[in-house]
Amino acid sequence: MDRRNVLRAGFVGGAAAAFSGALWKEAFAAPAQPGPGPYGALLAADANGIMLPAGFTSRVIARSSQTVPGTSYTWHAAPDGGACFADGSGWIYVSNAEVSSGGASAVKFNSGGTVTSAYRILSGTSTNCAGGHTPWNTWLSCEETSTGRVWETDPWGVNAAAARPAMGRFKHEAAACDPVNHVIYLTEDETNGCFYRFIPNSWGNLATGTLQVAKGGSGTAVTLTWATVPDPDGSPTATRNQVSGVKRFNGGEGCWYDNGIVYFTTKGDNRVWAYNTATSKIELAYDDSLVSGTPPLTGVDNITGSATSGDLYVAEDGGNLEICVITPDDVIAPFLRITGQSSSEVTGPAFNPAGNRFYFSSQRGTSGSSSGGITYEVTGPFRS
Repeated sequence: MDRRNVLRAGFVGGAAAAFSGALWKEAFAAPAQPGPGPYGALLAADANGIMLPAGFTSRVIARSSQTVPGTSYTWHAAPDGGACFADGSGWIYVSNAEVSSGGASAVKFNSGGTVTSAYRILSGTSTNCAGGHTPWNTWLSCEETSTGRVWETDPWGVNAAAARPAMGRFKHEAAACDPVNHVIYLTEDETNGCFYRFIPNSWGNLATGTLQVAKGGSGTAVTLTWATVPDPDGSPTATRNQVSGVKRFNGGEGCWYDNGIVYFTTKGDNRVWAYNTATSKIELAYDDSLVSGTPPLTGVDNITGSATSGDLYVAEDGGNLEICVITPDDVIAPFLRITGQSSSEVTGPAFNPAGNRFYFSSQRGTSGSSSGGITYEVTGPFRS
């Protein structure tokens, strides 16, 4: 039984019985190991400097400091976390700006993938890194500063963005919504950071609720418990230091929810974690120090998933600027590589609603400067 099916079985059965330790061990007897990817080897770089498997093509959607083609809107600097939203027969891709002036922008596509407009959806913030897509179709844009907030934004740019201080003030990275248990999971980009969850008083309204922090042992396979953070404002004591016995994580990054499992990454130790919401068990899905041979994935950062195949896509901040795919049978392989941009990082991976177009950015592009970011789209035979 592969990872996806084992974990789903545990989640579905979790309401009636505890998830079997034997089944969990079977699912993660060993974290993902290198092997042949589902799309084959990477070919030579295309005209955009992107190495892709056969059958896939790339195009540039936007460049920082330049007008988005087909619009009058200037794309923001240092594009970071992103997500897609359905818009009738088309879709919208939103992207954060990881610079001191912060904010977020959006690009709208019609059903054929043509860009029809681009616009600002968040201003007046700082260092907006990653975030998360909500079931009610808002974008949670997270500030990566010591007193950072989560901002709830409208991908259509109609409703004003709103700060959500009840979700805590800390060095926010990413958010992932659990629509079954009505919980939002949050990562913290600190070397001694924590893993949090926010329980809104009313699902769909993030103005009020309870912020909790995970507690657990120092191991990589433990059961987590949750404690309420006394002061989500984080002043004068940081949220990560208010509760004793918290489980520490080395540089929390991307976060993604899929069928009862929350996957999140930690860049300080190049790990991908899997948290089972039904059993509260946490385990490693990937660890570069446990790979046989040369690790294909280092600089672990943003993460997203394919809703159709169950594949996870993990972007590198460093390494050789790849996005690697982790399949449900725990094989990891490169999906794409950016060439000629060694001073950049890969950010914002996201699929459009149909799952046949894939977006990501090179945060600093060929120039190595935040003003040189490039946002791409990849099309091809993505599996279902």
